[in-house]
Amino acid sequence: MSLNALYVDFNSYFASVEQQLRPELRGKPIGVLAVMAESTCCIAASYEAKAFGVKTGTGVRDARKLCPDMIFVEARPPLYVQYHHKLIEIVESCTHVEKVLSIDEMVCKLTGSQQQKDNALKLAAKIKREINKQFEFIHCSIGIAPNTFLAKLASNMQKPNGCVVIEQQDIPEKLYGLKPRDLTGIGRRMEERLNHYGLTTMQALYAANKQQLRAAWGSVEGERMYDKLRGVEIMRTETDRKSLGHSHVLPPELRTQHGALSVLHRLLQKACVRLRSYHLRTSKIHVRLKFTNHPTWVIEANCSPTDSTLNITHVFETLWKSYPDKKVIPQAVGISFSSFILDQQYIVDLFETEIVETNKKLNSAVDKLNTKYGKNTIYLGGAHNALYASQVKIAFNYVPDLVVEN
Repeated sequence: MSLNALYVDFNSYFASVEQQLRPELRGKPIGVLAVMAESTCCIAASYEAKAFGVKTGTGVRDARKLCPDMIFVEARPPLYVQYHHKLIEIVESCTHVEKVLSIDEMVCKLTGSQQQKDNALKLAAKIKREINKQFEFIHCSIGIAPNTFLAKLASNMQKPNGCVVIEQQDIPEKLYGLKPRDLTGIGRRMEERLNHYGLTTMQALYAANKQQLRAAWGSVEGERMYDKLRGVEIMRTETDRKSLGHSHVLPPELRTQHGALSVLHRLLQKACVRLRSYHLRTSKIHVRLKFTNHPTWVIEANCSPTDSTLNITHVFETLWKSYPDKKVIPQAVGISFSSFILDQQYIVDLFETEIVETNKKLNSAVDKLNTKYGKNTIYLGGAHNALYASQVKIAFNYVPDLVVEN
């Protein structure tokens, strides 16, 4: 089986972009925070910080203990998205990017002479060289293998700025130095399941047959893992969107009931714009608040399929009436939509036609004005105190559209 995939993984991406843009941060241990607050955690750490044991998810207080010289900077997601597109262009100038997998990961399909090891390594070196010409402080690790899964695994074997090749003849021996937890898709709970089935090492995992892995996974994913470990490319169809939404860690000045409400209104309005951009209608609204001094509050409600900001706001405000009646301090908020139908599948009730059409024109006009003249040109008043408190957020395997998510 030839080499088919070249996987590019940018190292400590958010922190690296900050160091590229700010010379005073270069060579320093830095932590990138979603919001500048002592109670939050690092969403990224530079390699200088990682050397002290600071990593993604490390709390600010713990990071200071591990590294007294830590420098914290507030995340700038729009910039990371802009650099993401610049980096795609650079890689694309070397070879075609088959698929963008996240803000800092992409895979290229190797074809023809590129599938030979020496040529694949030359291509990897060229990609690194071209990136370095434009962005000296942004580095990537590259993995080359028969399939995407093993190429991603290879990219993690030598960080930062490494390049590892896994050829068919290297399998399975080159995998035996890893732990099952090192594999994409195996988290803590999955690891516990594997332990229950006696699959505690890579040797045991590789030796198991398809039926055993299906039993351990409890689904067809086990059989897919069997193939992926052997270099087979698994063709997956795009699944229907299950949910969409936004969440935000509140800055200290907005950690009040009114502040949380304003941020949720802002997140709701952003999510509604996305909903319409996908030509979807939601039938379920889900709200979540995390407190510093009270259990997390989760509440949801069903509604008639809608993409109207006004309609969804009405449902949300009804939910908000049951806000915990205590002296609670909100720390983080989130709102999401689910139970979708396509806009063209919605059948308008005869007596609702005029109202639905009016809402549609209103939403369309607002979206166009905000796109043309900039975010917050027009908005519902509930979001007024949080207009600039909810930045674009970058989640795993999702790169936000800066035009839609303003």
